[in-house]
Amino acid sequence: MASLELPRHVDDPPNLLFWRIDDVIPFFLVLIIGVLINQPLIFSLLGLLAVRLYGRFRESRADGYALHALYWIGLMPMGHRTTPNPFVRRYLP
Repeated sequence: MASLELPRHVDDPPNLLFWRIDDVIPFFLVLIIGVLINQPLIFSLLGLLAVRLYGRFRESRADGYALHALYWIGLMPMGHRTTPNPFVRRYLP
């Protein structure tokens, strides 16, 4: 039986039953697309594949890499005054 990693710190990502939320999100996104185009079985299998690929991607990178990548390409804008615009790549004095 495989061991289960439980959160040990306050800043660990939240869990949904036994899975981390960021592991479950790709499956549900692909499943929703499958329901919208009336192919849920095929897209649920593609969702399982997406979860496997994302798990490999996440384990080979540092913590928070996906969130930083989403911010860098502009898909996760932050409305704080201290957070710079992700599309400004060069700052001039």
